[in-house]
Amino acid sequence: MKKIKLFLGSDHGGFNVKEYLRKHLTKKGYEIHDLGTYNKDSVDYPDFAKKVALAVKKNKNSLGILACGTGIGVSIAANKIHGIRAALCNDVRCARLSRNHNDANVLALAGRPYNKKKVIQIVNAWLSSGFDGGRHLRRINKIKSIEKYI
Repeated sequence: MKKIKLFLGSDHGGFNVKEYLRKHLTKKGYEIHDLGTYNKDSVDYPDFAKKVALAVKKNKNSLGILACGTGIGVSIAANKIHGIRAALCNDVRCARLSRNHNDANVLALAGRPYNKKKVIQIVNAWLSSGFDGGRHLRRINKIKSIEKYI
Protein backbone atom coordinates (compact mmCIF):
# COMPACT_ATOMS: atom_id res chain seq x y z
CA MET A 1 0.00 0.00 0.00
CA LYS A 2 1.41 3.38 -1.03
CA LYS A 3 1.68 5.83 1.84
CA ILE A 4 0.57 9.39 1.37
CA LYS A 5 3.07 12.17 0.66
CA LEU A 6 3.53 14.40 3.71
CA PHE A 7 5.02 17.89 3.77
CA LEU A 8 6.41 18.99 7.13
CA GLY A 9 7.34 22.45 8.28
CA SER A 10 7.96 24.43 11.43
CA ASP A 11 9.51 27.50 12.91
CA HIS A 12 12.03 27.31 15.76
CA GLY A 13 9.22 26.86 18.32
CA GLY A 14 7.93 23.77 16.53
CA PHE A 15 11.30 22.40 15.45
CA ASN A 16 11.47 19.61 18.05
CA VAL A 17 7.97 18.37 17.20
CA LYS A 18 8.74 18.43 13.47
CA GLU A 19 11.99 16.53 13.92
CA TYR A 20 10.32 13.94 16.14
CA LEU A 21 7.51 13.44 13.64
CA ARG A 22 9.88 13.36 10.66
CA LYS A 23 11.79 10.45 12.20
CA HIS A 24 8.65 8.65 13.39
CA LEU A 25 6.72 8.99 10.13
CA THR A 26 9.72 8.03 8.00
CA LYS A 27 10.02 4.79 10.01
CA LYS A 28 6.32 4.17 9.33
CA GLY A 29 6.98 4.38 5.58
CA TYR A 30 5.51 7.77 4.75
CA GLU A 31 7.05 9.81 1.95
CA ILE A 32 8.29 12.79 3.94
CA HIS A 33 9.30 16.16 2.51
CA ASP A 34 10.85 18.36 5.19
CA LEU A 35 10.48 22.00 4.15
CA GLY A 36 12.28 23.40 7.18
CA THR A 37 13.32 24.95 9.39
CA TYR A 38 16.39 22.83 9.92
CA ASN A 39 17.62 24.12 13.30
CA LYS A 40 16.46 26.06 16.36
CA ASP A 41 17.56 29.48 15.12
CA SER A 42 14.77 32.05 15.27
CA VAL A 43 12.73 32.18 12.03
CA ASP A 44 9.31 33.45 10.98
CA TYR A 45 6.49 30.87 10.99
CA PRO A 46 4.59 32.36 8.00
CA ASP A 47 7.48 31.44 5.70
CA PHE A 48 7.20 27.74 6.53
CA ALA A 49 3.41 27.69 6.64
CA LYS A 50 3.43 29.13 3.12
CA LYS A 51 5.92 26.52 1.86
CA VAL A 52 3.91 23.61 3.25
CA ALA A 53 0.52 24.99 2.18
CA LEU A 54 1.70 25.64 -1.38
CA ALA A 55 3.25 22.17 -1.59
CA VAL A 56 0.00 20.55 -0.43
CA LYS A 57 -1.98 22.64 -2.90
CA LYS A 58 0.35 21.67 -5.77
CA ASN A 59 0.54 17.94 -4.91
CA LYS A 60 -2.91 16.38 -5.11
CA ASN A 61 -3.72 13.83 -2.41
CA SER A 62 -0.88 15.05 -0.19
CA LEU A 63 -1.12 16.38 3.34
CA GLY A 64 0.86 18.80 5.47
CA ILE A 65 1.86 19.00 9.11
CA LEU A 66 3.03 22.29 10.61
CA ALA A 67 4.23 23.27 14.06
CA CYS A 68 5.07 26.51 15.81
CA GLY A 69 5.10 27.47 19.48
CA THR A 70 1.30 27.34 19.85
CA GLY A 71 0.26 26.07 16.42
CA ILE A 72 -1.94 29.14 16.07
CA GLY A 73 0.38 31.16 13.84
CA VAL A 74 1.03 28.41 11.33
CA SER A 75 -2.67 27.57 11.12
CA ILE A 76 -3.61 31.18 10.43
CA ALA A 77 -0.87 31.60 7.83
CA ALA A 78 -1.55 28.28 6.05
CA ASN A 79 -5.25 29.07 5.80
CA LYS A 80 -4.44 32.14 3.71
CA ILE A 81 -3.60 29.82 0.81
CA HIS A 82 -6.60 29.09 -1.41
CA GLY A 83 -7.65 25.45 -1.03
CA ILE A 84 -5.95 24.85 2.30
CA ARG A 85 -7.95 23.81 5.32
CA ALA A 86 -5.46 23.85 8.20
CA ALA A 87 -6.72 22.65 11.56
CA LEU A 88 -5.04 23.31 14.88
CA CYS A 89 -5.56 20.13 16.87
CA ASN A 90 -4.60 19.58 20.49
CA ASP A 91 -6.37 16.26 21.00
CA VAL A 92 -7.28 13.06 19.18
CA ARG A 93 -11.00 13.88 18.88
CA CYS A 94 -10.37 17.19 17.12
CA ALA A 95 -7.77 15.58 14.86
CA ARG A 96 -10.20 12.90 13.74
CA LEU A 97 -13.10 15.33 13.29
CA SER A 98 -10.95 17.82 11.37
CA ARG A 99 -10.55 15.13 8.71
CA ASN A 100 -14.05 13.58 8.97
CA HIS A 101 -16.04 16.82 8.91
CA ASN A 102 -13.69 19.50 7.57
CA ASP A 103 -11.49 17.52 5.16
CA ALA A 104 -8.46 19.24 6.71
CA ASN A 105 -5.41 18.88 4.50
CA VAL A 106 -2.95 20.50 6.92
CA LEU A 107 -2.54 19.66 10.60
CA ALA A 108 -1.19 22.38 12.88
CA LEU A 109 0.44 21.43 16.17
CA ALA A 110 1.82 23.24 19.21
CA GLY A 111 5.53 22.84 19.73
CA ARG A 112 5.87 24.24 23.23
CA PRO A 113 5.47 22.24 25.31
CA TYR A 114 4.69 18.94 23.68
CA ASN A 115 4.18 15.40 24.86
CA LYS A 116 5.61 12.83 22.43
CA LYS A 117 2.95 10.22 23.15
CA LYS A 118 0.11 12.71 22.74
CA VAL A 119 1.54 14.14 19.50
CA ILE A 120 1.83 10.66 18.00
CA GLN A 121 -1.76 9.86 19.01
CA ILE A 122 -3.00 13.10 17.42
CA VAL A 123 -1.03 12.56 14.20
CA ASN A 124 -2.01 8.88 13.93
CA ALA A 125 -5.69 9.76 14.41
CA TRP A 126 -5.43 12.52 11.80
CA LEU A 127 -3.63 10.37 9.24
CA SER A 128 -5.93 7.38 9.70
CA SER A 129 -9.12 9.41 9.32
CA GLY A 130 -10.82 10.40 6.10
CA PHE A 131 -13.50 12.76 4.90
CA ASP A 132 -17.05 11.57 5.60
CA GLY A 133 -18.61 13.54 2.74
CA GLY A 134 -22.42 13.75 2.88
CA ARG A 135 -23.70 16.84 4.65
CA HIS A 136 -20.09 17.83 5.33
CA LEU A 137 -19.41 18.18 1.60
CA ARG A 138 -22.07 20.88 1.42
CA ARG A 139 -20.17 22.79 4.12
CA ILE A 140 -16.81 22.34 2.43
CA ASN A 141 -18.32 23.71 -0.77
CA LYS A 142 -19.51 26.75 1.19
CA ILE A 143 -15.95 27.26 2.46
CA LYS A 144 -14.72 27.06 -1.13
CA SER A 145 -17.28 29.68 -2.15
CA ILE A 146 -15.91 32.03 0.50
CA GLU A 147 -12.45 31.65 -1.04
CA LYS A 148 -13.78 33.28 -4.19
CA TYR A 149 -13.80 36.61 -2.32
CA ILE A 150 -10.04 36.51 -1.89
